[in-house]
Amino acid sequence: MLMTNFARLLDPWDELESIRQPFFGRTEPSNAEFPAFNVWVSGDDAIVTSELPGIDRGAIEISVAGKTLTVRGSRRSEELAEGESFHRKERWFGQFTKTFELPFGIDAEKVRAQLTGGILEISLPRAEAERPRKIEIKSE
Repeated sequence: MLMTNFARLLDPWDELESIRQPFFGRTEPSNAEFPAFNVWVSGDDAIVTSELPGIDRGAIEISVAGKTLTVRGSRRSEELAEGESFHRKERWFGQFTKTFELPFGIDAEKVRAQLTGGILEISLPRAEAERPRKIEIKSE
């Protein structure tokens, strides 16, 4: 109990948020938090996935330059009829931009992206110049 009270002294904003939350709900996620992405390497490809529910594929822009991937998009707010108002609003709406530095250069001509069931998957093949090469040792 003493550590909990001490921790609150160190972070008064956490205490303020716990008081505010019952009245106003969670704070909407910021542009930096939405959407969340996973990035991993599989063989000679980097794979990037994200959950993008409610976002049309036409509202997503993907670009690659060297080792950098940028994903931009937007999700529209729900339209309310006249006289309606939100009782609670937790879903994030607006524009987002995410930029990732990948572990190797990408062959931009071979990048593939698909959006299926609200899941975006981008396959980014390693550029040929970035692939490890086996060097033959010659004898004299």
